[in-house]
Amino acid sequence: MSLTYADKPWIKSYDKGVPETIEVPDYPVQHFLEEAARRVPNNVALIFQGKELTYAELNKAADAVAAGLAANGFKKGDRAVIYMPNLPQFVIIYYGILKAGGIVIATNPLYTERELQHQLKDCGAETVFVLSRYYPLLKKVQKSGETKVKRIIVAYIKDYLPGVKSVLYGLLKEKKAGDRVDVAPGDITMKDFLALGARSPKPNVTVTGDDIALLQYTGGTTGLSKGAIGLHRNLVANALMVASWISDWKYGQDGLLGAIPFFHSYGMVTAVIFTPSIGGRLIIIPNPRELADVLGSINKYQPAYFPGVPAMYVAINNNPDVAAGKYNLRSIRACISGSAPLMVETKRKFEELTGGTLVEGYGMTESHVATHANPLHGKNPPGSIGLPLPGVEARIVDPVEGEKELPIGAIGELIMRGPTIMQGYWNMPNETASSLRDGWLYTGDIARMDEEGYFYIEDRKKDLIICGGYNVYPREVEEVLARHPAIMEVSVAGVPDPKRGENVKAWIVKRPGFENVTEKEIIEWSKGELAAYKYPHLIEFRTELPKTTVGKVLKRELVREHKEKSNGKG
Repeated sequence: MSLTYADKPWIKSYDKGVPETIEVPDYPVQHFLEEAARRVPNNVALIFQGKELTYAELNKAADAVAAGLAANGFKKGDRAVIYMPNLPQFVIIYYGILKAGGIVIATNPLYTERELQHQLKDCGAETVFVLSRYYPLLKKVQKSGETKVKRIIVAYIKDYLPGVKSVLYGLLKEKKAGDRVDVAPGDITMKDFLALGARSPKPNVTVTGDDIALLQYTGGTTGLSKGAIGLHRNLVANALMVASWISDWKYGQDGLLGAIPFFHSYGMVTAVIFTPSIGGRLIIIPNPRELADVLGSINKYQPAYFPGVPAMYVAINNNPDVAAGKYNLRSIRACISGSAPLMVETKRKFEELTGGTLVEGYGMTESHVATHANPLHGKNPPGSIGLPLPGVEARIVDPVEGEKELPIGAIGELIMRGPTIMQGYWNMPNETASSLRDGWLYTGDIARMDEEGYFYIEDRKKDLIICGGYNVYPREVEEVLARHPAIMEVSVAGVPDPKRGENVKAWIVKRPGFENVTEKEIIEWSKGELAAYKYPHLIEFRTELPKTTVGKVLKRELVREHKEKSNGKG
């Protein structure tokens, strides 16, 4: 009898001790924080630029936020927005909203006025917590009358900097960075809001696993962002799944580097939720592009875990100070890479530098992040996103109708179900019906599974290149090109071609020392590695690739630029 997806062959490939499934308890996300405050109250919970908050202090501050919200008429089921980068205030506010029975919406601080207005209007939130530098834009959106925003709490970076740094920031940087703003009548500073909460009674609400915790908006890279509805049990399940996969953690003893944006589902689950679930220290990195801060924090605070994206690991691998041995990175034990394909050479070099394990994982906003990962101690096939995590079921179906299950090894659309899958899209019943069918989430990713249960993303359905009638998967071409010694970063996409329909184009960032390599040399090398219809006929060298805040290359921007240049020539 032939193997089927129902046989769950991936379970045999699990690391020793990883369970087949997980039991999801009926408690809310804030249980993790409250339990840590009970078990390890004096342990450090947050570290930011040298300032530390214990679990007792973090829990007390979150209680004050909850009480402040209740004092302002905030009720169970109300929505509240967090509009700021990675800061201690983000974590405090996040848990405060949940303790008040509210629904969190964490928005991208880099959003334009149009994008911010869309999200605020769609979620219907009346309350927004904002970092001072983004306050003027928020007020502009509020004055448009298109949203329901009526309650704004303004946070300042310097409030959670250690003494001397706080003073120096106020004197030298605050005004220049746009953080020194006056609060308009009717709005309130975070400091005053916490003081209000400290003298107000705690909200009398009961929150269970079946209550909505989150509206997590998609990246919006292919249109307007959609709010994926996440229950408390969805988020609790994902934290427990990650904990079961890593398995070597010790409660109250390990640190995690929080460099992924907390507003993104990846950063939210791995940093803001998972870290308290193991009573760990969260080392907050406000801007992961400041590599010296990332490396300095690893060197000083010695975290065990460093969830990231390939671009971060590539930057560390190629950093001259790392090569010179300036930083001690040997504390790192485990890293799960997401949001973009992890190249084999990136993994090899990073593991060599740190002595830790770097594995590729997979997840979506709609699954509240992780659903697949490679085992930390077992086989890691090149190009694989790994195995379904405990409790996750996955299948490959025909990509047109999505109803016929394909044989093992065949390429089709990846669908999955499990305890972390969203309940649907907020205010979007048609999109919900398209993505969720009979409990299965249709991912839009083209994939296959081998006989050991490892899954491989061939590409996004929308990224497929049809070149002269042949299907070309950009990821395959990218993997091949990444092996060329001159190539540090690469992205491949289809561009219009009058004869072939689409042509394969590669955008490349060269490694230092290979400045003289030409487009022709890359193309000629590719001919020996790829079929005639697959190798890139067009090459463009760039100093950097446009990326989202979590390191996903914006292929649509590259294609748009190409089209504009082509039209200009015509």
